[in-house]
Amino acid sequence: MTLVPSAPLPALPAAPKMRPSKPSPRVCLVPPVSPSPCITERPCPVTTLLRPARRGRPDQFQSSVHKPADFDAFWAEVEAELAATPLDPEFAPVPMRSTPEVEVFEVHYTSLDGVRIAGWYCRPREAYIAGPYPGLAIVPGYVSEPTLPKSWAKMGYAAFGVAPRGKLRSNRQFNPGYPGLLIQNIVDPQTYSYRGFYADAARAIDVLAELPEVVGDRIGVHGSSQGGALTLSTAALRKANVACGAAGAPYLTGFMDAAKLTHSYPYEEMNEYLRLYPERETAMRDTVAYFDCLNFAPSITAPMLVYAGHNDDVCPPETAYNLVDALTNCEVTFHTYDRCGHDAGNYWEMAAVEAFLAEHLRPTTPNAGLRAQTTVG
Repeated sequence: MTLVPSAPLPALPAAPKMRPSKPSPRVCLVPPVSPSPCITERPCPVTTLLRPARRGRPDQFQSSVHKPADFDAFWAEVEAELAATPLDPEFAPVPMRSTPEVEVFEVHYTSLDGVRIAGWYCRPREAYIAGPYPGLAIVPGYVSEPTLPKSWAKMGYAAFGVAPRGKLRSNRQFNPGYPGLLIQNIVDPQTYSYRGFYADAARAIDVLAELPEVVGDRIGVHGSSQGGALTLSTAALRKANVACGAAGAPYLTGFMDAAKLTHSYPYEEMNEYLRLYPERETAMRDTVAYFDCLNFAPSITAPMLVYAGHNDDVCPPETAYNLVDALTNCEVTFHTYDRCGHDAGNYWEMAAVEAFLAEHLRPTTPNAGLRAQTTVG
């Protein structure tokens, strides 16, 4: 295990006085598994771990997730369907959104089941930064819509803001709504909503890799919450192209455990479903196992940055620690933040995300002072 010191972080306001049954230790780093990934420690802004006593320490939580015996065969079948589906990308220039430094395009391409998927593609103008460029897919949270990743393009990336099925401009053929996406056909893996959703994100990498101005094996993925989950699934499904990924507050990680640890949406959708259909719990568990990021994790080989807030009531931090344990075949940097919730400490973390992506993707950035738009889940 390599410990790399980092610069001190800005101080947060003092923690409120609490009287737990016994002192809670500061927890920033989960012990590595064997064989050990490379895990880097980052100091937390404050030193108290504020978790309800009944939850215990998040780094000691035992996951109940199982991996189906035919997990790899299931996704090989999805890949075969995608390979038989023409990508058929279309790029429409958007002069109103473009700037002297960045060209903006509205993109559409075909994914699983013939669904047309939209997105925003932003690339540096040749006069501003000469190509080729590393690619960067920005994947969205559950309720947030994809932003125009112009700030990333200004930093030297060919950046693609992806709108998987159900998001705006990708919802004509599929629109379960929010809430709704998480439990759409959740008792059948062949028709479950995330089968297509994950495929849509993976296909965005195919779009980037085909562009002549993009270096096809220097593509990164970044997002938080659902975007963190898509970062992980895409890194597993597109290993030949994805050079690194930065996943904040990873959602869809330990589905069934998370639904028991929190009553916040979106996981509350699962609890509501089971209150109405309690007899379907086994079918639900069997289905989501094919989509759980804990089961994708061992397939990931690209370096990964994972960050989480210890007080996240949307994506419980226990599942982030389980994820880091499951990332056994890649270099992992894991940052945790006490007294931070679903934001996962992004006030401090965005600088770390930018540095991590730049280290692995090597963009030509004309101004070291440029900053990316803050990623939200």
